[in-house]
Amino acid sequence: MAIKMLMFDFRDSEKKFFEDNKFENFDITFFKESLNEDTVKNLTDEQLEHTAVISVFIDSEVTQAVIDKFKNLRTVSTRSTGIDHINHRACVDKNIDVINVGTYGARSVAQYTVGLMIALIRKIIPASRYVLNKDRACDSYLGRDISKLAIGVVGTGSIGASVCKLAHAMGMRVLAYDLVHRQELLEQAEYVDFDTLIKESDVITLHVPYTGENRNMISTEQFKMMKNDAYIINTSRGEILDTIALYEAVMSNEIAGAGLDVVSCETYSFKCNQFASRLGEDMTCMKEAETVLKLAELPNVIVTPHIAYETQDAIDYLLEMTFKGIQDCIQGGSTFKIL
Repeated sequence: MAIKMLMFDFRDSEKKFFEDNKFENFDITFFKESLNEDTVKNLTDEQLEHTAVISVFIDSEVTQAVIDKFKNLRTVSTRSTGIDHINHRACVDKNIDVINVGTYGARSVAQYTVGLMIALIRKIIPASRYVLNKDRACDSYLGRDISKLAIGVVGTGSIGASVCKLAHAMGMRVLAYDLVHRQELLEQAEYVDFDTLIKESDVITLHVPYTGENRNMISTEQFKMMKNDAYIINTSRGEILDTIALYEAVMSNEIAGAGLDVVSCETYSFKCNQFASRLGEDMTCMKEAETVLKLAELPNVIVTPHIAYETQDAIDYLLEMTFKGIQDCIQGGSTFKIL
């Protein structure tokens, strides 16, 4: 009998994988919508009764109330590394396995990070807008030689390490901060303490997981320590960087600009179809979203909707690992289990 599985947050970029791969042991129903306390109400009694596996992305909110709706759920699989959108206690209490994809898209995110850096330093976005503007002002698009700059990489996991190697290949001085020093990076990067990295870097890029304890790891104090002509880039998690403090730092010329592919409360900033229904629900997130919009309007800031990882190669790998994890769990394995 086929295992009943519901797959939420399904995107067009994932279709090719399922066209090329057949999973005959699975009865999969695809939903473009995220799973949350509202959308779970749209599922049929049969789906709630017999579903054994659900697969979600970070846009879903797998709360206690959502989990309680399913009668025979055995596995929650998230097509991401982070699992903070899943209620851990609810899964443990019901003996539901939670699996993730430990690393994916490291090269894609690293390449995107370097792309943001180049676009900021060489002022590519405002220069391209200049061509489209009929009322052209004679603004300066003077950039800097990237090989003369120092980049500070906060977090040297798979993505951060890839950024270090790319930056070193471009002739940059590479400063790195991490609790664990990777020996294989010592030829490309110099490990320093956090404050030294903040003070000496011309570009700071964040590549650490969000733990809750490191919320607003980069905030007013750090912006005041940074060089006035330095840029900051975040392609990791939005909660690590204080968005409101960033806006104030950019507006007061404490730093030169920023490149953000992630922000706090992304549902409010990036998911237009969910924004209206949640209007007024969380005033903190509302303020975050307003600040993100103001940042995006600035010529020295680039904001993109969490797409750094999104190459076809990375998505195919993510899905391949997702199904390996699910199949491993079903067979009693624990290789991919987080909880």
